[in-house]
Amino acid sequence: MASSRHEQTQDLSELRIVLLGGRWTGKSSAGNTILGREEFVTKRRTAQCVKRQSEVAGRQVTVVDTPGWWKDWSVDGTPEADKQEIVHSVSLCPPGPCALFIVLRADASFTETERRSLEKHLELLSGTVWRHTIVLFTRGDWLGDRTIEQHIEAEGEALRWLVGKCGNRYHVLNNQKRGDVTQVTELLEKVEEMVAGNSGCHFEINRMIIEKLEVKRRSVEERAKQRMMKVENQRKTLRALFKGGFILRCRLIKIAFLFRGTPRTGTTEGRQQGANQRKEE
Repeated sequence: MASSRHEQTQDLSELRIVLLGGRWTGKSSAGNTILGREEFVTKRRTAQCVKRQSEVAGRQVTVVDTPGWWKDWSVDGTPEADKQEIVHSVSLCPPGPCALFIVLRADASFTETERRSLEKHLELLSGTVWRHTIVLFTRGDWLGDRTIEQHIEAEGEALRWLVGKCGNRYHVLNNQKRGDVTQVTELLEKVEEMVAGNSGCHFEINRMIIEKLEVKRRSVEERAKQRMMKVENQRKTLRALFKGGFILRCRLIKIAFLFRGTPRTGTTEGRQQGANQRKEE
């Protein structure tokens, strides 16, 4: 499904970036490196989109972190809530992101299965999203003396396909060297170059995708509400049954106690009490 684009020049004093990718690829750490400070939590999984801003190299930079997907899962296996967050991410930096970074780890292989998964997840945003994407490698320290170009060539067809799909736009970050502002400045310059190549246009998701997402969201919320009501009704029924059973047990105990306290005629205890009464008479 095609997305619309505003034919207007971007104000490059403001850059809006969305981080996309699989789980545990270093998206949050990359966001912190780009903004130059600890803005995103890195010790737990990002479950919902998080938006942070900072001034970087004379530019106002907005970064949106998103939930990741399991890299070897199809898009059908990704929870609906995560897919909704991915689509929702582009609306958090209006009028739309200047760039979408596909975050990969330089120390991990990129397989054909992961490539297919990534492609299908990005299709959630429409087929034209690739015009606005840059492959961002994290853990650049792992490369050692090897260049990123050598890494891409050695990794095989899947990674080369991805880089080509992104217009041969890629960059490497070493999140261990936050003080190296050059790596961030160069990245932002690549974003500006890409925006210029897109005639100054940002990415804007088609309104129909947003509307479809909203319908799904309402459907999920309604089903969740119905499940909660069902659970609550079951709890009320159980409480009523428990309360009724408790009262019944109390009554049975009381009857048993009274019954036990009154000797019955014909029992040994009853006959003994009767004999005693006759002696007294």
